[in-house]
Amino acid sequence: MNVAPRRTSASLLALTLLAASCGGGGDDEPLQTAQDASTPLADSDDNRAQTLQIDVGDATVDALVGTIAAPSVVTLTSGLVNPWSLAFLPDGSMLVTERPGRLRRVGASGSPVSAPISGLPQVDARGQGGLFDVVLDPDFAANRRIYLSYAEASGSLNGTAVARAVLSADYRSLSQVVIIFRQQPKKASTAHFGGRMVFRPDRTLYLTLGDRSTFASEAQNPSNHLGKVLRISRYGGGTVQDNPFFGRQGYATYIWSLGHRNVQGAALHPTTGELWTHEHGPQGGDEVNVTRAGKNYGWPLASYGCQYGTPVGNCTPVGGRTSYSGTVQPLTYWVPTSIAPSGMAFYTGSRYPQWQGNLFVGALAGKALWRLTLSGNSVISRERLFANLGHRIRDVRQGPDGYLYLLTDSTNGRILRIQ
Repeated sequence: MNVAPRRTSASLLALTLLAASCGGGGDDEPLQTAQDASTPLADSDDNRAQTLQIDVGDATVDALVGTIAAPSVVTLTSGLVNPWSLAFLPDGSMLVTERPGRLRRVGASGSPVSAPISGLPQVDARGQGGLFDVVLDPDFAANRRIYLSYAEASGSLNGTAVARAVLSADYRSLSQVVIIFRQQPKKASTAHFGGRMVFRPDRTLYLTLGDRSTFASEAQNPSNHLGKVLRISRYGGGTVQDNPFFGRQGYATYIWSLGHRNVQGAALHPTTGELWTHEHGPQGGDEVNVTRAGKNYGWPLASYGCQYGTPVGNCTPVGGRTSYSGTVQPLTYWVPTSIAPSGMAFYTGSRYPQWQGNLFVGALAGKALWRLTLSGNSVISRERLFANLGHRIRDVRQGPDGYLYLLTDSTNGRILRIQ
C-alpha cells in the first residue's frame, strides 16, 4: 500500500500499535531533548521483523507483520571518534571523516587505520559542527581530488563550507586546498549544518544545507543558503547556469530546492538519476523526498512534526498544518517519534538479492537501519533492522564489493559491514 498524503484533519486512531510506538522526538545531536528516549516501532527481540505502513488518519505507522531472515553484522574497526562519512577509494580502502576534524584512511578489511591525514582546513566542531562528508572527484583516478564539507568559523559565526583538495599518493596529506563554497550568511548557531554531498553524472555537485535551527523561517527565504539544497560547480566560483533560479533576482546563487530543515542523507536514484533526500523533522515528521529542481519542501510552513515539549502524538504540527499550497509532500514520514535519519543508499548489488532496489536510511535516535521497499516513487513498506546493536547509525554506503557498510556515531565509533 502507498504512503498516505499529508492531511490537515482527523486525529490519530487510538490503536495499541501506535501507543506502543509513542515517545520523545529526536534530532541529530543532543542539543534537543529525549532524542534516544524511545524507538518508533515495537520490534521483535532480534529486530528482524518486517513492517508495513497503515494509514490511521493523520499518520502512517509501522505495523509488525511477521519475521524474516536478515543478514548479520560484523565490526570491521572501532575506536573512531564520531565518524560522519566514508568514501571508497579505488583499491577498496576507505576515507573516513571524524567530526572533530580528522580524516583517516581505513583498509578494506578494517585495518590498518591511518594516522590523521594532514592538510585539512580548520573546522568548528562545536555542537553539531565539525567535519562532515567526504566524496571523491568523478575523475579521482586522474586528478586525486577529494571534497570535504565542514563547519567553518568566522569569529562568533559559522557556516557550512566545501573544500577541494588533492590527496597525496601515499594517502598521508592533502595539498592544493581550495574553498569552493561558503554558506551565506554565516550564523551564530551550532546546529543544523546539513553537509551531505552527491556528484551528478554531469560532474556538478549537490550540497545539502540545514536551516541552522534557530533560523527556521530562513528556509523559505530565497536570498540565502539556509534550509536549501544547492547544485554547485566542482571548481568553485561562477554559477551553474541551468540551475532552476539562475539569474533570478532575489535568489541566492546555486539554489536547487528550498524549504528544508536539515538534510543529512542524499543519494541518486539508480534508475532515474533523480536526487532523493531525507531530512530531520522536529518532534516527529522525519521525511524522505524526491528533491527536484525549483521545488519547495515546506519547512517551516508545514510539517508532520511538532514543537519540542508538546505531547507526542497529540499536538499541533509546526506551522499549524501538514500541507501548504505550492509545497511538496514527502514520500514517507515518521510519526509520532523521530528516528533522526542520517545517511542514505540505494542498494544495487548482488550480495543480498532480496534487497535489490531498496532504499536504506540510517537512524540516530532510533539506533537502527531502515529498509524501504519501493515501487517507482512510492514507499510500499518499511523494515527496521539491527536495532539490537544499540548504535546510532550515521552513514550507510554500498561498497564496491556489493556489501553495505555502516558508520556508528559515538566516541568509540565503528565501521560495520552487513553480510
